[in-house]
Amino acid sequence: MFPYFIMLVFCGIPLFFMELSFGQFASQGCLGVWRVSPMFKGVGYGMMVVSTYIGIYYNVVICIAFYYFFVSMTRVLPWTYCSNPWNTPDCVGVLDGNLSSRAALNITQLLNTTQKRTSPSEEYWRRYVLNLSDDIGNLGEVRLPLLGCLGVSWVVVFLCLIKGVKSSGKVVYFTATFPYVVLTILFVRGITLEGAVTGIMYYLTPQWDKILNAKVWGDAASQIFYSLGCAWGGLITMASYNKFNNNCYRDSIIISITNCATSVYAGFVIFSILGFMANHLGVDVSKVADHGPGLAFVAYPEALTLLPISPLWSILFFFMLILLGLGTQFCLLETLVTAIVDEVGNEWIIRKKTFVTLGVAVAGFLLGIPLTTQAGIYWLLLMDNYAASFSLVVISCIMCVAIMYIYGHRNYFKDIEMMLGFPPPLFFQICWRFISPAIIFFILVFTVIQYRPISYNDYVYPTWAISIGFLMALSSVICIPIYAIYKVCRSEGDTLLERLKNATKASKDWGPALPEHRSGRYAPAFSPSTESHLEVQPLQPEKGQSEAAAGHPL
Repeated sequence: MFPYFIMLVFCGIPLFFMELSFGQFASQGCLGVWRVSPMFKGVGYGMMVVSTYIGIYYNVVICIAFYYFFVSMTRVLPWTYCSNPWNTPDCVGVLDGNLSSRAALNITQLLNTTQKRTSPSEEYWRRYVLNLSDDIGNLGEVRLPLLGCLGVSWVVVFLCLIKGVKSSGKVVYFTATFPYVVLTILFVRGITLEGAVTGIMYYLTPQWDKILNAKVWGDAASQIFYSLGCAWGGLITMASYNKFNNNCYRDSIIISITNCATSVYAGFVIFSILGFMANHLGVDVSKVADHGPGLAFVAYPEALTLLPISPLWSILFFFMLILLGLGTQFCLLETLVTAIVDEVGNEWIIRKKTFVTLGVAVAGFLLGIPLTTQAGIYWLLLMDNYAASFSLVVISCIMCVAIMYIYGHRNYFKDIEMMLGFPPPLFFQICWRFISPAIIFFILVFTVIQYRPISYNDYVYPTWAISIGFLMALSSVICIPIYAIYKVCRSEGDTLLERLKNATKASKDWGPALPEHRSGRYAPAFSPSTESHLEVQPLQPEKGQSEAAAGHPL
């Protein structure tokens, strides 16, 4: 939590405000805004690549939540007992038989030996839902129930975006607010359970020995970038639809703090249930929690089986996950569609934006199919850990440098003052210029120094899979130097220095989108020589000639 709040104050909120103000000032998506310094348009392409990766695998997570939501509509949750065809002899359910004697003894024995207790929810997840293969290269068969749910989730996303931000804006009122209702219901239920205090104390007690671990700081940075949506391009895209004088400074403060307060609140909800479960099983809280999707689809569902009317709580929980996921997915898809439409820019594609949305949704569905195979979860975690982790912080760092040092911090501060009526506060000016890029740089360095290959439970990823992960990570970052080289080569100038100056200089059409907002240094200027050559053409030439003949001055 300590690194999380440090990252929020010195990176999260400043970068959030920067992206909002950037998109709002130019009224352009993540590609169009780089008229500010055309050489850095590769940053926008990098954002698109990141959004593509996240959009592909994020909807797979939503589809699994849809699957659990549908199967929860039953009298007894299917992961409650160990008496199913997919269960193994190692399965020990807390509700199977006489817990106080046989199951409790079995749990103690299993924890004390090399064997690990397998819960019915874990076996349901691994052996039935995923039917997990033994290797990332062994794709096996496509899990048809998951494929069907993936289709449902993409259809829902497309229908909610069919009219662009007009339709998604209305849907988000529900998807953004209803999870608070569900969280509160689960929180009230959770804190009334025996052992909830133990879980909450585990959540709040600092483990200071981990403060020097670079991975903790890297995870905190990734979580801030993930939860606030920095460097995805989504903030710039959504802000581009704001009114020019909208107070995005106030918005960025309120949204950032509310968002992170929600994350902390959700922690209380999760750990109260985990504490109850640890108390029920007689183990430490750390033994109950899992990493990755395991917490959402293994530990928490197992805890729900211990509650009265468990299907109701399960339906509520997974409905909340679906809504939270859809809110993110709307933003990702709209980012890609807006970038494509802005880049092509002709009248036909603007009128046919719905077909662009449909095309992106269909492509996302097809690319997500491999993630519904028996090895799908391995690929999902690989994409999650590499495709959209350190590349986010690299993109943010370069964006800060490009705006503050290439375009110029004084120019940008004047732009914000012109838009909002006041310059950015001194704290933000210092963060943008020095603190945020420095923190991001040090996190990158220490993450590389303390790098550990990823694993999934006991499975260690092969070298070739990790190499693919690094290639995915580089594919977004490499857009920046490739486009920069291309732009420098295409720029005018006899020497490399002249080409560099022309490639980094703001375009003539950079600035507010609407003419009424283009004042000050963005006002269209006419030189006297130009004005003297301007000719006023009458709207109706014949009428003008007849009036001139009659002696009336035109």
